[in-house]
Amino acid sequence: MTKKTDPILTHGGDWAGFAAEYGAQAPLLDFSANVSPLGLPAGVAAALAGCASGCDRYPDPLCRELTAAIARAEGVPAEWVLCGNGAADLIWRGALALRPGRALVTAPAFAEYEAALAAVGCRVERYALREAEGFRLDEGFLEAIRPGVGMVFLCEPNNPTGLTSPRPLLLQVLERCRQAGALLVADECFGDFLADPDAHTLKGALEGKGALEGGGLLLLKAFTKLYGMAGVRLGYGLCADSALLAKLRAAGQPWAVSTPAQAAGLAALKETEYVQAVRDLIADQRPRLAAGLAALGCQVLPGEANYLLFRCGTPLAEPLRRRGILLRSCANYQGLGPDWYRAAVRTGPENRRLLAVLREVLG
Repeated sequence: MTKKTDPILTHGGDWAGFAAEYGAQAPLLDFSANVSPLGLPAGVAAALAGCASGCDRYPDPLCRELTAAIARAEGVPAEWVLCGNGAADLIWRGALALRPGRALVTAPAFAEYEAALAAVGCRVERYALREAEGFRLDEGFLEAIRPGVGMVFLCEPNNPTGLTSPRPLLLQVLERCRQAGALLVADECFGDFLADPDAHTLKGALEGKGALEGGGLLLLKAFTKLYGMAGVRLGYGLCADSALLAKLRAAGQPWAVSTPAQAAGLAALKETEYVQAVRDLIADQRPRLAAGLAALGCQVLPGEANYLLFRCGTPLAEPLRRRGILLRSCANYQGLGPDWYRAAVRTGPENRRLLAVLREVLG
């Protein structure tokens, strides 16, 4: 059984807690973590198995080979790339490196932004995404970016809503940050699941005023979601400001990215067929799952990524957990409540199983 002294976890994906409570062999369908439902790509699994002979040595602290491969894949100079122990590592490095007095986040949003900022004593201002407006970012956000705000975090698409903001508005946000002297941190970790990722990314706006002069841009991406590599821990940042990247590098340990993680990242970048299969699967299954949830009487947001935010008046998390299904309760998201849930989009059979169990719970 899970001990009552165990800390309350902020995020989904706690398969270990489920195993401790119900036994390691208990059947489990995890809809609480938004990772690829196809598992590790074969090439990544082989790379992880094959790198053991080099694990007696320290990993390359500069991730030279992986950095070059990411730069080629992203079409940017290698000098713009910084690898980390997941995107969360880079979020915390950003807060530690800049230590802003004030920062701006949306509510709801990924909790690590606020956690990292609070850890350095930053005053965090929240801009509420209103339910009446469909939880979409609006132009009022621009007015919240004022001189004195040192960092602005945006998640595109948003976690947990799965919604994107119009690109013209994002460019206005970036310009406002540059005027106010704030660093814009654009979290694009779920961007690869969009119908047209290239049309939405801010990568083309990376060049501009330096962040340490005020008003730069840092993009965050990760291997976690698209490649099902959550346990490997590998993410990266893209930034044209060499001085900022140097501060980010200095804000964490030198060997943040392990030898297995570097090998896995190199292999993942070659998995083009796998990526297309995942994208096709999500594009096919997301509307099916959304329709199924709506048919059960749930209020479903039109998410654009590999997860859906929905509302249900009946408590769901614990009844589903007892039936071997993990669902992400959104009770701890600012701006939401205990009747909001997030479900990952998985394979057709898994999604149908979720809907069948929900039908049973809802009577």
